[in-house]
This record gives sequence, C-alpha cells and structure tokens, in this order.
Amino acid sequence: MEKSCTLLIHFDKGTPAIANEIKEALEGNDVPAKIDAMKKAIMLLLNGETLIQLFITIVRYVLPSEDHTVQKLLLLYLEIIEKTDANGRVLPEMILICQNLRNNLQHPNEYIRGVTLRFLCRLNETEIIEPLIPSVLQNLEHRHPFIRRNAILAVMSIYKLPQGEQLLVDAPDMIEKVLSTEQDPSAKRNAFLMLFTCAQDRAINYLLTHVDRVSEWGELLQMVVLELIRKVCRTNRGEKGKYIKIIISLLNAPSTAVIYECAGTLVSLSSAPTAIRAAANTYCQLLLSQSDNNVKLIVLDRLNELKSSHRDIMVDLIMDVLRALSSPNLDIRKKTLDIVLELITPQNINEVVLMLKKEVVKTQSGELEKNGEYRQMLIQAIHSCAIKFPEVASIILHLLMDFLGDSNVASAIDVVVFVREIIETNPKLRVSIITRLLDTFYQIRAARVCFCALWIIGEYCLSLSEVESGLATIKQCLGELPFYSVSEEGEATDASKKTPQANSITVSSRRPAILADGTYATQSAASETAFSPPTIVQGSLACGNLRSLLLSGDFFLGAVVACTLTKLVLRLEEVQPSKIEVNKATTRTLLIMVSMLQLGQSPVLPHPIDNDSYDRIVLCMRLLCNTGDEMRKIWLQSCHQSFVKMLSEKQLRETEELKAKAQVSNAQPDDLIDFYHLKSRKGMSQLELEDEVQDDLKRATGEFVNDADDANKLNHILQLTGFSDPVYAEAYVTVHHYDIVLDVMVINRTKETLQNLCLELATMGDLKLVEHPQNYNLGPESSKQIKANIKVSSTETGVIFGNIVYETSNVLERTVVVLNDIHIDIMDYISPAVCTDAAFRTMWAEFEWENKVAVNTVIKDEKKFLDHVIKSTNMKCLTAPSALDGECGFLAANLYAKSVFGEDALVNVSIEKQADGKLSGYIRIRSKTQGIALSLGAKITLKQKGGS
Repeated sequence: MEKSCTLLIHFDKGTPAIANEIKEALEGNDVPAKIDAMKKAIMLLLNGETLIQLFITIVRYVLPSEDHTVQKLLLLYLEIIEKTDANGRVLPEMILICQNLRNNLQHPNEYIRGVTLRFLCRLNETEIIEPLIPSVLQNLEHRHPFIRRNAILAVMSIYKLPQGEQLLVDAPDMIEKVLSTEQDPSAKRNAFLMLFTCAQDRAINYLLTHVDRVSEWGELLQMVVLELIRKVCRTNRGEKGKYIKIIISLLNAPSTAVIYECAGTLVSLSSAPTAIRAAANTYCQLLLSQSDNNVKLIVLDRLNELKSSHRDIMVDLIMDVLRALSSPNLDIRKKTLDIVLELITPQNINEVVLMLKKEVVKTQSGELEKNGEYRQMLIQAIHSCAIKFPEVASIILHLLMDFLGDSNVASAIDVVVFVREIIETNPKLRVSIITRLLDTFYQIRAARVCFCALWIIGEYCLSLSEVESGLATIKQCLGELPFYSVSEEGEATDASKKTPQANSITVSSRRPAILADGTYATQSAASETAFSPPTIVQGSLACGNLRSLLLSGDFFLGAVVACTLTKLVLRLEEVQPSKIEVNKATTRTLLIMVSMLQLGQSPVLPHPIDNDSYDRIVLCMRLLCNTGDEMRKIWLQSCHQSFVKMLSEKQLRETEELKAKAQVSNAQPDDLIDFYHLKSRKGMSQLELEDEVQDDLKRATGEFVNDADDANKLNHILQLTGFSDPVYAEAYVTVHHYDIVLDVMVINRTKETLQNLCLELATMGDLKLVEHPQNYNLGPESSKQIKANIKVSSTETGVIFGNIVYETSNVLERTVVVLNDIHIDIMDYISPAVCTDAAFRTMWAEFEWENKVAVNTVIKDEKKFLDHVIKSTNMKCLTAPSALDGECGFLAANLYAKSVFGEDALVNVSIEKQADGKLSGYIRIRSKTQGIALSLGAKITLKQKGGS
C-alpha cells in the first residue's frame, strides 16, 4: 500500500539538482536564506526526491535555531521524511530529534509549544512519542488556551495509536476532568471530541448530564454534539427520541452553521412529519436570511431532496420557497422555480400565479441587464402552470399577452408559442385569445413573434367578425398602399440628390412623425429604409409594425403575411354570404401582395426579395384567383391537423420521459440486499459505514467490479510497452467526471533488481497530473501496481505520455523505457441531453465555434446512418420520429448532448441520397468552446464510415 500523506504543497517547477545549494544555505547564519532553503527542501521531498544527506545538516544547523518560521518549517520537514526502515523499525537517527521536541514542549514561547503539539498529532511512531508523553500531559494544565487545545488533540491522537491505550491508560479520565473545568470554547470542543472518539460512553454521559445547557454551549462544541448524535442514533436507534429533543432545541441556536446541521441531522434520523417540517422551515429561514449565493444554492439543493422524499410537507411551504426569488442571482431564481413548479397543486396554483405575476411586473419597473432573461424564466414557469392546470389559463393569458411586444425577443417568443399551444388545447379560450391578440397585434415589433402571431390569426379566426377583424388588423399594420411610387420630375430630382440609389423613387404617402424635441416632421419611409430603419410612431397603426419590418427588407415576413391573408380570404368565402364583400377582400389582398412584390423588385431597398418568398407570394396570388376544393382543404385543414399532431407528439414524448424517470430502478437485479435488522444488535458500526462509503466510491469510479464487469474492464486496459522491453507495463484507465485514474501494472522481466524505478508522466491538453508517483525498487520478475491521478478541466481531447526510468547495479546510467501514448476519449465526458427547439436555435445562433464534417460513409440508408452517428457520438436526437418518417431521399436532424463540465454540444445532420445510392451532405457541430467542436468532429470523422 502507498503511505499516507498528511501534507500536500503544489510544486510544478521540476526537480532541480540544488541539494548542494540547500546544504550551504542551511549551514550559514542568514535566517531568510535558511527559510528559503527549508522550503525548497520540503517541496523537493514532496516531489519524490530523497535528499538523504540533508538530515544530519538539518539536525546540526536548523534544530538549534530560535526563529519561529524556521522551527515551523523544521516540523513540516520532520512530518514528511521517512522515519522507519523497510521493516517498519524507527531509524536510529530519529532519536536525535526527540530531545529537541521535548525542549519545544517545555519552551517558554506559547507558539513553539502549540505547533509542536500539533506536529505530534501527525506522528505514528510509538518509539518517538513515548518519551514525550509526560511533557504533553503537563501542557493540559497550561495557562494559555492555544496550548491546552493542541495538547488535548495530541493526547487524542496518541490514544488512537495501536499501542496508545497502554501509553495513556488514564487519558479518558484526564480529558473528562479537563472538560468539566475548561472555559475556552475551542479547548472544550477538543476535549469533547476526544471523548466522542475514544470513550463514547463518557461523551454521551456528559451530554445527557448537561442536556439543559447544550443551547448555551459554543458553536464548535454544538457541531461535535450533532456529530455524536448522528453516530449514536445509527447504532442505538431505540434511543433516538431523547436525542431528537436536543436537536430541536438547537434549531434556535444563534449560529447558522449549527442550524443547518440540525436540519440535516433531523432529516437523516427521522421521517416523522413534525421533524421534516421543522427541518424544512429551518432551510426556508436560512434561504431568506443568508446573503451568500453559494449558501442559498446549497440550501435549495437540500429543499429539492426533501421535495423528492416528502412532497406533501414541502407543498405547504411553497410560498416560503418562492420568496427566494427576491435574490438577484439568476441561478438561484432558476433553481427556485424548478422546485416550485413540481410542488404546485390545485389548492396553491392561484397563489403561485399571483406571486409570479408580481415578479413579472417588477421586471418591467427597471430594465436591468438580466431583467429580460429573468422575465423569460418567469414566462416559461407561468406557461408550465397553465399547461398543468388549464383552469387558470385564462388568468395567465391576460397577464402574458401584454408581453407580445416585449423588447426581449426571447420572452415574446415564449409568450406567443404559449398562446399558440393554449388556443389549441383550450377551445373555450379561443374567442378571448383571438380578440386580445388582434387588439395587441400592432405592439409586436419582432419579426419572429409576428410569424407565429400571424399563423394563429390565420388558423383560428373562424367567425365572420373574427375574419374581418383579422383582415382589417393586418391591413392597418401594413399601412396605405403602394409602399412606394414614382414621383413627379422635380421631387425625383431632389430625391436623387439625397439618395442616389433611389433614382426617381420617393414615398407616395407622407405621415407625420414626432421628433425628439416634440415637433412634427414628414418622414419618407422608402428613402429612410434604404439607409436607416423607419421611424415608428407608437400607438399609430398608420405606420404599423408590419410595414416597418417589410421596409427593412424582411420579405420572409411578407410571405407569411400573404399566406395568412390567403387563409383569411378562403375562410371568408365560407362564412360571408355576400359575394361582393368576398370579391372586395380578395381584390384588396391581391393588391397587397402585388405591392410587396413590387417593393421587393425595386432598387429602394438594400437587397431584393429572395426567390423563395417571391414564389410563395405568387402561389398565394394564383390560389386566390383560382381556388380548388383540394387546395382549400390543404390550406384550411391540413395545416391545422399537422399542428395538432405536433402537440400530441410533444405530450406523448413528455409522458414517456416521465414514465422513464419513474421506472428507473434504484437497485440492479444482481445487487446484494442489505437486511439491517439481521446485523449485530448495535446496528451498523462506524467502520461498516465507512466501508460502505468506500465501496460506493469504488463502484462509482469503476474500481469495484463484479464478474460480469470483467470483460468491460479488459476493454479499458492499454498496453504501454512492448513484450520485448525489460519492463512490461499496462494501464487500466478509469474515467469518472473530472478525474482520471491510471492503474499501471509494471512487471520486471529481467533477473536483476531494478532500483529507483519511477513512472514519469506528462500531459497534453486540458489535463493535469495531480501528484508524481514515488520511486520503487522492483525485484527480479516481480510486479508492482502504481496509481496516478489526473484532473480534467474540459472536453478537449487530451494525451497522456511518459516513460519508465530505473537503475540497475550493472549499468551506471539510468535506463529509460518510452511508453505508448494514452488518448482520452471525449465520449467519456458527454452524455445525451434534452433541450427545447427554441433553446437549440438560440444556442446555434450564439455559439461561435463550428466544425463542418462532410458525409463519407458506406451506409446507404439515411436513417441507419443517423442512428450510427447518434450511437457513435453518444447524443440525443431532438427531431421527432414523425419528422423522420417517409422515403424522400433527404434527412435533416438535430442532435444535442451536454458534457460533465456544463458545455453544450449541438450537431445538425443534413444528408441526401444521390442517384447512385450513396449518401452525401454535411454534419455541422457547434459549441461554445473550440475543444468540444474539434474533438467531436474528429470522433465523427473516425466513426462515420463504418456501419457498426
């Protein structure tokens, strides 16, 4: 086994051969130089160097020093050096330091005494400690509390040694006397801790004797009391009641740390509603009283755990949890909303919605930097409330529809998508939604929100009055026609001087605009649009939102407007008995479409209309001129049926996800069943608990495997050297989140002893070696297990390389065996994840790193290739299965995954089947960081060709 290490100091400057310089500095009289030399010696020792010749120098020149810093560094040096030989016997030279330690324990300076006592806590050699015991015991009665508290810890550590009970037979009696007379809080806590650790019955007796004064004890002592109660209640569950009373009395302690521990102890020891409610109330109080965001997040995690196991109790405290929204931190707000949304019931839904409504109103009062993002979170939460409880949808809708014109486009999109879903799922609200949408449509300023709002108007305006109101609203938002006209010669000349691109084109209609100083001015929409966005008069429909967006060159919006008008006119033919009115509406609609085409082909705008929008508008015109029953059915029924199918698939997918979560088994079929009551009378001991924790850790890191996992383990073994090398090495690589553990097996294949064998490793990429493995002596044909720990900080592909260095008695020089490189696979760090389509599109637009991989595969089926990519990249397909149905020769799908470091990986697969049956296209990867884009691209390039 590797020796335990009680001291770690980061040192990455290599191991320079400066032993002589250190020796000279230690032999001199310059104290700063001596301090610097001691620091270098300590770091070199921790880095694997031996520095055997340095010990005598330190004994001669450092031990007599009176400088406090030198003495402290001396104790650190003594802590890390080897004190025993290979057989475990104390080295003879260690006796030289005993007299110095005894002198330090009797030193008149309190600091020297205290640090020496603290040093003794980390000594395990009985031969060194035994002569010092009388001096340690004398310090228990010292006048200074710093010395007393460290003396108590020293007594505890000595008593815990294998022969400690023989060395200090009366230690519990002495410490119990100290505890009864001690006034210093820290020393009292250490004394109680010693009894708790070494004589638990005495600690329990002291606690029960002074149970009425527990609330008056110091914070440190109260924390140890809680730890004692947890341990005692595990072993003696029948006595739990009297200890829970102590915990409840400590819930009113002035220390927030004690209160937090009390709540956690209550939850772990009792499932009674009274105890759980007390713990939950405590967490809610901490959530509101603490200003540290990290503390709030930790408390929210505890509340989330309570929500999973004691939901009924947490439901009663939902409003207390909601008060955490007062924090300005978005992470806290998001976690709070996530907890609350799972605690909503028909009884508290109205209160929750009212609270969320107040928060939404607050975000409008001042436009802070993150108000828009917070408003979006609130809107999504309100959306979820309305989906779960349709009876409050009408109240929520009136609140949310005010945000259709929100300056935060993401919030407005969430609202309009929510409205689109509610209008389909709640037919009773259709009339009120359409009326409100038509009234507020002019406020919408974002094109993406207009798209969805226009689609709602086109699909759900069913009655005659609604259809006519829809047509009138769209016409008013477009303004007067045409959008521009050829002016007279004089005006054209003036316009050409001002705007050479417009030639003789100016605006036919001039509308008053309000300038910054409050006066009126005539605006020229077309000429302004050519160089700057048009001025929008708030509240005026004459220069509406649709006109402004069209004049800015958004002709996709023009195509959406044309489709909406076409649907409305087709429906008007069904509900309007007067053919004259229908013809009028058709004529006005055709005039609008012609005007949009004319605007799109004019030189006024910076770019002409795109072909797709042009074809779409022309199609609408032809449809209005010659309507067939089949086309009418497609436009008025098929589109709506597709939307209904999309919603049903979404609900089905959510239901399946809930079922999958509910069916996750907490125990595998071949797991052992632990019957607690069949254990010993005292229950599970602390050692058994620690063993279980160790087994859990080993199981999580892959070290603890059963026979079924042997084959999987063999797949992770990498050969590092050749079979003909004098030293054979292979490594078993375990990847667990941020850690990589290399378990290297080294075999000496020679007939000689290999001395100072060292595994030297280095890393490339975002990997970092935690500690350098120590040196070993390897006998002939013997083997050694060497472990190396490596930290990972990103998903960038990393490489571990290095060599094995050793010495032999026959060869003067050190022999080096170069190891094969170990490549860390990105697939160990990413896992499938789910996000909404809107979130995917937002991230796709924001992420700056893109890697484009051309499709090159022998697979000839589009869906099989997609499944192969999903399997190879460990990603989740966000595209619905229904969207991938059919045989059209084309396939496009979005994939998403998340790394353990919180990085998002987006992939878009676009493939087409060629005439010869081969697949072509591209796989585009986007991410926020370069590493994941490059690593994932390399993985796809490597794996896409095969079919397995």
